[in-house]
Amino acid sequence: MKSIQVRAERSYQVDICDNWRTEISSVFESRETYVVAPRRLLSEIGTTIAENKILVVPDGENQKNFETLQSLAENLASRGASRETLLIAIGGGATTDLTGFLAASYLRGIDWLAVPTTVAGMVDAAIGGKTGINLTSGKNLFGAFNSPVRVIVDTSWLNTLSARDRAAGLAESVKCGFIRDEKILQLIESDPTENLVEIIGRSIQVKADVVSLDFREDGEREILNYGHTLGHAVERHSGYTLRHGEAVSIGLVFAAKLSQKFGLGKEVVERHSSILQNLNLPVSYEKSAWPAIYDLMGKDKKRRAGEIRFVTLKSIGFTERQSAAVGILSEVYREIGR
Repeated sequence: MKSIQVRAERSYQVDICDNWRTEISSVFESRETYVVAPRRLLSEIGTTIAENKILVVPDGENQKNFETLQSLAENLASRGASRETLLIAIGGGATTDLTGFLAASYLRGIDWLAVPTTVAGMVDAAIGGKTGINLTSGKNLFGAFNSPVRVIVDTSWLNTLSARDRAAGLAESVKCGFIRDEKILQLIESDPTENLVEIIGRSIQVKADVVSLDFREDGEREILNYGHTLGHAVERHSGYTLRHGEAVSIGLVFAAKLSQKFGLGKEVVERHSSILQNLNLPVSYEKSAWPAIYDLMGKDKKRRAGEIRFVTLKSIGFTERQSAAVGILSEVYREIGR
């Protein structure tokens, strides 16, 4: 088992293994524990965890709302859950986001553990302590920083994913490659299927290193938002019919083309599109959606002093933070419009 340390408001380990059942079995023996999981995973986890210990939530982003949060909290209260209770999130990024926020809120804070089951969850959502739910106005606008006590990344979950979900998750790895570790890009360009476990491990290391430097996103951690300002707006505009990684893919191409306005070389911009298209990820969005997309970006939690802020690339491994006039943003969006 490989372990990666994350130093945040409390330090914890990301353990990369191949048997999550063994890793969590002792937890149930030592303290009261409940699992939060989407309905689609019940057949996978039902043989390991007693049915009365599983709190079932809807699939995907449909679970990240006040209704589901309140239902889970009421369920815990009715069972007499205490501050010694542990929550385990088993699922994709939406489930770890929701469970982490539930843990931050219930009794003003109980422990939680993450078992991400998707590529995006493994390399991004479950690591770093960002938790929350969506509002009508936008994605992840209501939440808290709350680190898990441990993250268990079991690579056998990858066998349960569709090709679409594997590819969508790799958009976050592509981001990590451009902002910090070019070797990730080389592995994806070589053979993303054969190299998937190493890609995931290196992506986790990038996220852990950045979060350890800046847990509350006061500076350095902002680089992890590369591609996400437009990406979140596109994801919300699509009604979450796009996977998070698919929206981020579009956002990465937009961010690269915006970076070109500030001096990024054309070959690096083209490399974004090449890698993402080879993964069968989208690199364009509806041209007519620009007014709505711009409005959604204006509500993004990353804005500062009323300005929409973007992480841009100077070169591979080197980033900047930029705001840009609406005319420039509109021009760049037209380049990715269809």
